[in-house]
Amino acid sequence: MRDNGDSADKQTLRILARDRRRAFVAALDPLAHRLAFKVLPSPLARRIADAQVVALYMGLDDEAPAQRLAHQLSAMGKTVALPRVLDRLGSMDFLRWQPDDILLPGPFRTSHPEPGDGPVTPDVIIAPLVGFDRALNRLGQGGGYYDRAFARLPDALRIGIAWSVQEQEAVPADPWDLPLHMILTEVELIEGAAQ
Repeated sequence: MRDNGDSADKQTLRILARDRRRAFVAALDPLAHRLAFKVLPSPLARRIADAQVVALYMGLDDEAPAQRLAHQLSAMGKTVALPRVLDRLGSMDFLRWQPDDILLPGPFRTSHPEPGDGPVTPDVIIAPLVGFDRALNRLGQGGGYYDRAFARLPDALRIGIAWSVQEQEAVPADPWDLPLHMILTEVELIEGAAQ
């Protein structure tokens, strides 16, 4: 059984990154916060033009609010989905969602749509993160949920959304960690070299 990459280095980086993110968001102008992540930059919109299902997440606390992209994605004709945590072992799936749908409470303060017609398979997974580096390595919460989803859906475009202050010089990557294809912050879109 593999461990979930929760090394001491990653734990320390998570603590520092969360503190930095919390301070940044607390100091952010409320108007700037409300406007952040409401629009997909043109290069990203072009990259997902052929995608049918785009998975977002509901930002908690001071996380970058990915859910703000839902209206634009819907206007582009995309099916929007949210993750549903299935168990404490790192399993989740994705359920169709529209911004006005009522959400059900899930584990770890998450929320998800009604199951409806069941899970959908995203072409694009927009993931939360605690930290990232310019090599597009992602430091997550430590539960391995997105790592497992990325491994299960290797053809999905992997995009992280974060506040710029979450950038680290280097994020430790375990052999099973898949780098992101892109990272969107409030100030830039970072793309990998081999896009």
